[in-house]
Amino acid sequence: MKAVIFRKYGTPEVLKIVEVAKPTPKDNEVLIKIFATTVHIGDTRIRKADPFLVRLVFGLFKPKKNLILGMEISGEVETIGKNVKSFKVGDKVFAYTGFKFGGYAEYICLPEKSKSFSRKGLLALNPQKLSFEEAATVPAGGLTALKNLQKANISKGQKILINGASGSLGTFAIQLAKYYGGEITAVCSERNFELVKSIGADKVIDYTKEDFTKCNEKYDIVYDAVMKSTKAKCKSILKENGVFLNNTQLPKAKEEDLLFLKDLIESDNMKPVIDRVYSIEQIVEAHEYVDKGHKKGNVVITID
Repeated sequence: MKAVIFRKYGTPEVLKIVEVAKPTPKDNEVLIKIFATTVHIGDTRIRKADPFLVRLVFGLFKPKKNLILGMEISGEVETIGKNVKSFKVGDKVFAYTGFKFGGYAEYICLPEKSKSFSRKGLLALNPQKLSFEEAATVPAGGLTALKNLQKANISKGQKILINGASGSLGTFAIQLAKYYGGEITAVCSERNFELVKSIGADKVIDYTKEDFTKCNEKYDIVYDAVMKSTKAKCKSILKENGVFLNNTQLPKAKEEDLLFLKDLIESDNMKPVIDRVYSIEQIVEAHEYVDKGHKKGNVVITID
């Protein structure tokens, strides 16, 4: 099958399309034909080995053999293992792929059930209202935003500031915070004001003109979705018992979390935001675009 691998860390040009063996599902796994994946910020960080911790996990001097990136996918079940009960051939599914990654390929095997968000992945039927391209954007970004807000015990009426509000995590976080009844201040560039307001932001701050850590408001929750600030810098805008979030030390996501996002989408309480769509043959160009740091929502990769 066709897949994208990289044999050294570096710029997008290290990504190469090659032929690798098609996987065979174990008794508790499903084989999925992938139709769409994304360029998640996590994919780019592993490709660049930034932070250095990446090298300790995936290979000190070069990535382990045939490491295939891709943290989230959508596609169709082609084969099921003999013990699989929840899925059948032909089911349209979306999934977080876990630490095995593997989304930049024509096929992937994932377990029917998994107790761990970070290790073996999570799998569910596609939200009925979404295309494959839209569904592929939800698992990693949606679950990360959800677990952040759950960690803060978000509740109705709270004031919430989201830094990096127009990115993948930010656009999901706005909609989730709105669902929970929050009053949302979105930090992004002025060119994205219309976007963040359209999905639920009540107020906006242009980070190119104003330092949000020095504003006069105080917030119950400050979520730095792009991890460019610190709790210390945000101390002055947090209420006495305010919570600072930055994608670290999150509770483990479970199957019910992915199903919760599915329900939100099907009830029109959340929708993916897609900036650009590239083919798998344009993987280098897609990573170059994401590396610029100005994407709106998600960048999708289609696999023919």
